[in-house]
Amino acid sequence: MSIEVTSTAFENEGMIPARYTCDGADVSPPISLSGVPEGARSIALICDDPDAPAGTWVHWVVYDLSPDVKDLPEAVPPDKTVLGGAKQGLNDFSKIGYGGPCPPGGMHRYSFKVYALDAVTNLAPGARKDDLLKAMEGHVLAEGRLMGKYHR
Repeated sequence: MSIEVTSTAFENEGMIPARYTCDGADVSPPISLSGVPEGARSIALICDDPDAPAGTWVHWVVYDLSPDVKDLPEAVPPDKTVLGGAKQGLNDFSKIGYGGPCPPGGMHRYSFKVYALDAVTNLAPGARKDDLLKAMEGHVLAEGRLMGKYHR
C-alpha cells in the first residue's frame, strides 16, 4: 500500500520555495496525506537530504502522529510535542523539529517520507532518525514520499 504525500507549497520533484529553507523563514511546509490504511495506529515522517556532503542529513523527524491527521500545517512549532500528541525528534542541526534545506551549494533533493504504522512507537520526544527506524521495524503498513529540490 502507498500513502499519497503532497504539499500546496511545491509539487513532487519541484523546487522548494525559499520560505521553507534557511534562506527564508525556515518553517516547515504544509504536508497533506491521503490513503492511510485503516489499521494504522500512528504515522511517522522523516525528511532528509541524501545529497549532503557528509552523507544523508536529517531535517525533520515526527512520530506517533495520529492516523486521523490528514494535514500537517505550515510552520509546525519546534516543540517536543505537537499536533495533538505527536512527538518531534532531533534533526542533524541538533534541534527539535524542522530544520529547512540549507545546502552548502548545488542542487539537493529533500525527501519527506511518511510511514503508516500498526503501532505507536512510544519513543520519548527528541529521538533521532535511527531510533525511529528501529522502532518502526516490522510495523510499516504503508509508506509514501514527496521529494522537493533546493539550490543555493
